[in-house]
Amino acid sequence: MVVNARTYPLWRDLAMSEDLPKEALKTVIEALCTPATTPDGFDVQADRWREEALKDALPALLARTPAKRLRGRLLVHADEKTLAALAVDGTVTAADMPAILRHRRAWAGLISALARHPDQVEAAIALLPRLPQHEVEQVVRDWDPDRYTRTKDTAPAPPVPQKLFDAVLEACLTPLAAYLLHPEPEEGWEAVSAHSKDWSLELSGRDGWAMLARCPERWAQLTAHPVLGAAVQHLLLDQAETQALEDAQLRAADPDGEELPADPAPALSEELLLACLPALCLPELADLPNPQVTARRTLHHIAHRVHTNPRLADLAASQLHAAADALVTRGQLLTWADKQENDYEFDGRVLRLAEDLALLSANPDHLAGACAQLSRLDPPAVVSPKPSRTLIRVLDNVDPDHDRPARLLERHSEHRRVQALTVLAANPHTPRTAVADVLNGLHPAELAWIAEKAGGPDWFLAAAAAVPVPEDEDDGVVRLVDDEELGKHPDPAAVLQSWLDSPAAGEILSRSEVYRAVVKSRYRTLEHLRQIPADEVLARHEPEVALTILLDHCGRSTKRWEALAAAMTFDYNDEKITFGQLLDSLDPAPAQAQTS
Repeated sequence: MVVNARTYPLWRDLAMSEDLPKEALKTVIEALCTPATTPDGFDVQADRWREEALKDALPALLARTPAKRLRGRLLVHADEKTLAALAVDGTVTAADMPAILRHRRAWAGLISALARHPDQVEAAIALLPRLPQHEVEQVVRDWDPDRYTRTKDTAPAPPVPQKLFDAVLEACLTPLAAYLLHPEPEEGWEAVSAHSKDWSLELSGRDGWAMLARCPERWAQLTAHPVLGAAVQHLLLDQAETQALEDAQLRAADPDGEELPADPAPALSEELLLACLPALCLPELADLPNPQVTARRTLHHIAHRVHTNPRLADLAASQLHAAADALVTRGQLLTWADKQENDYEFDGRVLRLAEDLALLSANPDHLAGACAQLSRLDPPAVVSPKPSRTLIRVLDNVDPDHDRPARLLERHSEHRRVQALTVLAANPHTPRTAVADVLNGLHPAELAWIAEKAGGPDWFLAAAAAVPVPEDEDDGVVRLVDDEELGKHPDPAAVLQSWLDSPAAGEILSRSEVYRAVVKSRYRTLEHLRQIPADEVLARHEPEVALTILLDHCGRSTKRWEALAAAMTFDYNDEKITFGQLLDSLDPAPAQAQTS
């Protein structure tokens, strides 16, 4: 039954009238629920008026309509926000769920609204399995939808029913508990593992931790749970101290908040840490395939736990030492493999292994092996960049020590090797001879870093200071200077060549600085440019540098211009060719030249 669109306000008022007899309900509902049409089809504007009238009348109609079919006709027209609000008021009840779920999926707000009524808590819990896993925790998180807009005069929301809280907690912890029982890698796991340093992604249990954080008084009880206990132990070891620190920092950042204490109380008591020890070394993941990758990730994950819970180093010393030994052996982590091309994670893996063993191991052979791996890493390429006119103009308080080797070493985090060596030296089980062997091969800037910034044991600092330094050795820093300084040198071109010959020109973090300094210098020659990668000259710096050279080299030769276009199809990941190789490729081969 389609009524005249101009009468929708009348039907709305009838629906909201207390004097409307029950015999009229069916007719009123039919009038407000039938889409507006005309002889020519659907009437968009009129139907919008109908929807507005129905939205206003819906609470009154549902409150007065007991028949399931008519209620279903009304419920299908309500949006999620309206249905949740009506469920809070008690107008929509658990009996309406079949009609609602026939047309839409369950959502967290509806379950929370149902559970506001004690006699519907069980029905609300029964709907939890219908939610997507990532939405289950929202039932508790969004229990009070007005928490940000509530005024002082508004009554607070009632507490979350304990049964509902427990059901949501169990539902959020169950996925992690199930993974720990059967930690089988999924398809494509090896590809993801290459970029993961630990098991944070697999063990994150974000929703499980969000629920655990709301009930710290139950942690001790939950760690002993026969099904969920292992998941709780892992989450507490990984999340509790980190969350406590973040919360304390947020409170300290509040202008009216308390200051961050110098020595804050730990989130986990010693009793709780002891209760979590069964999960400390991730025994559930011990037999996963690809042992070299899994052992490295497990070792780093354990080390992170000890970093965030330092008391574990004493409470579980023997357990940590045994786990580190087993992981090094199973994964053959100290077996050296040469760095492969484009393996940008290689140095990071070696450094993390050294730091993790320094924290967890008491095996002198393994610690010595970690030192040996550090010694085989490429030395840092320490560059002092040209003074930036922009920075000088903006920063009027330039650090006078910015050009010291130890400071320059930290520009691209190239101090991490010597930093890892310092941590190894602090482990009393590390053979001093192994540390001394590494010291003798360090870059001068790394030795300077130890003297200025390292806080290792006295014997380590003394051994570093005693490393012999040849009289003709400089501080190992490639200092890029501007043309004004270059002009003071008897042979500026030779200085530019020394920059290109330095290790810095082959280091991914510093080579662009070197190339930029050479290209921008007025003392450069074509021979300098020929040694620089073609894409650096053609695409990353001023185009006029290459413009004149290409005009002279290609001239009026059509074949050379065509060869240039073909040669400039290189991509970022392609094998690098120098600008000189590019120019040489434009010339025809000798055999072709004779026949032409």
